[in-house]
Amino acid sequence: MKFIHITDTHLVPPGDMLCALNPAARLNTIVDEINRLHSDAAFVVHTGDLSYHGMEPAYRAMHDILDRLVVPYHLLIGNHDDREAFKKIFTDTPVDAHGFVQYVVPTPVGAFVMLDSVAHGEEHGVLCEQRLQWLKHQLERHQAEPVYLFLHHPPFAIGVRSLDASRLKQDRELGAALHKHGDVRHLFYGHVHRAIAGSWRGIPTSTVPGTNHQVALYLGTDTTMIGSHEATAYGVCLVDDEHVIIHFQDPLDRSARFVLTDPDSKKAATVDALVAPPHAFNGAL
Repeated sequence: MKFIHITDTHLVPPGDMLCALNPAARLNTIVDEINRLHSDAAFVVHTGDLSYHGMEPAYRAMHDILDRLVVPYHLLIGNHDDREAFKKIFTDTPVDAHGFVQYVVPTPVGAFVMLDSVAHGEEHGVLCEQRLQWLKHQLERHQAEPVYLFLHHPPFAIGVRSLDASRLKQDRELGAALHKHGDVRHLFYGHVHRAIAGSWRGIPTSTVPGTNHQVALYLGTDTTMIGSHEATAYGVCLVDDEHVIIHFQDPLDRSARFVLTDPDSKKAATVDALVAPPHAFNGAL
């Protein structure tokens, strides 16, 4: 099964800019590329921070953009989102009995569990007792199949101190619940605006850059958050019973594509001398 992972779009009201970039324009570019190259994907998952200020005009713009996708999409919220404003616009996104934006997506490869880690007015992630009990119940319901977990906040430090202060607080409780299930295949998260892969308590983890701005890689002791205009990317995720493979694709990359094994490409001194690939390979995945 193939699906697409995007995160941290940070949309602002139409006409506004953010960090000298246009979040809506960048998201539109990604949607165009998904429609062109990944119409065979099962769906798109967005792991939160859809908007920057949690304002309804931004959510309406987001709704219009995402509705252009030729594949379904599943949304989570992040610390920049406003849960109630989000629910007014995205009325089709499920919520639990307490109004949290969390639900389970059944798939041929297992249960995709979408977890709400947002505490209103807080940067860090929270799993209150209600959400933790909901998660435990879902893990029990899906005990006989693999589980893939999605949430906005990572439950572990990534080494960037300006971000580590706002990670999920209830890491031990989450880890214990996942360990009890015993077959959690992967944890997908957002929040950190970087491409990162690793593992946590034996569970593979990954995230992708934000679609607008990024957080620069700084592993020192200063806690100042440094933004950057590094490349964006989305994740092209290939999942089956034995594998989770994630390709990080930059939708703004316009560099040359060429037949690498052709002798003329190898001796080319200019881009124009490179041997162009057959049309079917020209930017396709």
